[in-house]
Amino acid sequence: MALPREYPAESCPIARSLEIVGERWTLLILRDAFYGARRFSDLQRHLGIPKAVLSDRLGFLVEQGVLSKDSGEYRMTVKGKRLWPLLWSMITWGNDNYVEKPNRRTYRHADCGGMIGPDRRCHRCAQVPDVADLVAHPPPRPRKPGRDDPVSRALRRPHRLLEPI
Repeated sequence: MALPREYPAESCPIARSLEIVGERWTLLILRDAFYGARRFSDLQRHLGIPKAVLSDRLGFLVEQGVLSKDSGEYRMTVKGKRLWPLLWSMITWGNDNYVEKPNRRTYRHADCGGMIGPDRRCHRCAQVPDVADLVAHPPPRPRKPGRDDPVSRALRRPHRLLEPI
């Protein structure tokens, strides 16, 4: 039996947030949207998600105002961009607890080239850059070098977040 999407008995901001981003696959879809994936086919190939599930999740994220859809492409909205600190926290928590150091993707401030720390601050200029001012750098030893979808290819080189793939 599927778990319900809504938590009507809860008057809690975490419960309300989970109603939007708490379903399986949703955070990975958002991660790829931050990386710049905009097309359904790119998201589907990179994530290996069933098409029906991806269609449902994208439709719901558009309905909730997290993504917008224009000319067949999905774009992060202002509301969606506000989720970046949540994803960043999950990235740093996962790096600290589960990912080997040689396989970590790093992030740099596009303006000055400084490394971004766990607190989202640039080590060089001490600013907390906007998500659009971050450049994701591939790990020195990619975990799955054989993947050949458009998102994987784009992320094998430095790539500014939110720029289309």
